[in-house]
Amino acid sequence: MRIMGLDYGSVTVGVAVSDALQLTAQPVEVIKRKGENKLRQTLARIDELVEEYEIGCIVLGNPKNMNNTTGERAEKTVEFMHKLSARIGLEVILWDERLTTVSAMNVLKEGGVRRENRKIYVDKLAAAFILQGYLDSKNHRAEND
Repeated sequence: MRIMGLDYGSVTVGVAVSDALQLTAQPVEVIKRKGENKLRQTLARIDELVEEYEIGCIVLGNPKNMNNTTGERAEKTVEFMHKLSARIGLEVILWDERLTTVSAMNVLKEGGVRRENRKIYVDKLAAAFILQGYLDSKNHRAEND
């Protein structure tokens, strides 16, 4: 069983998937939609990826503010989580995503990716960072049990 990581944005969703041993996260793709409330095709594509990669649960980035409060974006993420869970029928875990996009941009910049090309990769790389954070935490807890 693999785990999927999602970075939910206003018009894109970055997707990452774990390896079968649930040790590492790999970026997969960015799902683009025509508008913020246009979710039908996005949910359908996530459903296809769940089947293709044999996903057992989904980790969804939770965009908390730096002071640990939730704002409008976090509220929309929770709404998306409920729709996703109802559609896919899998557990969806909210995971703190603070600074993952910043980290992804820094990695792309350090990797020499041109500024105009970074937006192509940033969301799926941020999804990989979200998922990797969850996997590391999960594996650390398992080692200490």
